[in-house]
Amino acid sequence: MERALELAWAQKGKTFPNPSVGCVIVKSGKIVGQGATADGGRPHAETQALQLAGTQAKGATAYVTLEPCSHHGQTPPCAEALIESGISRCVIACVDPDPRVNWRGAALLQEAGIDTVIGIGLEEAFEINADFFARVETS
Repeated sequence: MERALELAWAQKGKTFPNPSVGCVIVKSGKIVGQGATADGGRPHAETQALQLAGTQAKGATAYVTLEPCSHHGQTPPCAEALIESGISRCVIACVDPDPRVNWRGAALLQEAGIDTVIGIGLEEAFEINADFFARVETS
């Protein structure tokens, strides 16, 4: 999670209107893919990390600083991409308060049989996206 948080920090302030998210895919103790939300909000961190990991994502652990999106917007849901990749575990720093996501991404992962852990790196992940969370709460 430490590396995912570093990636998210590096993009802070560059991803509006989206949050700054970091994602790292680890298999057998090695990073096989990593990414951060790109400038302007796309592509998402999970998409980039999964692309780098390729088939190595199967059976791996994904570390994500914010709950993967679960809705169709300009891109397909990251939660579905993680499921399709075959990861076996997903560690999420904090839940996304956006009403289109808010526990739905985590629920999709769990329903697919993926071991899902929430709260590792919570305080730092919240600090990275405090401005995003404030916008979501007031909209």
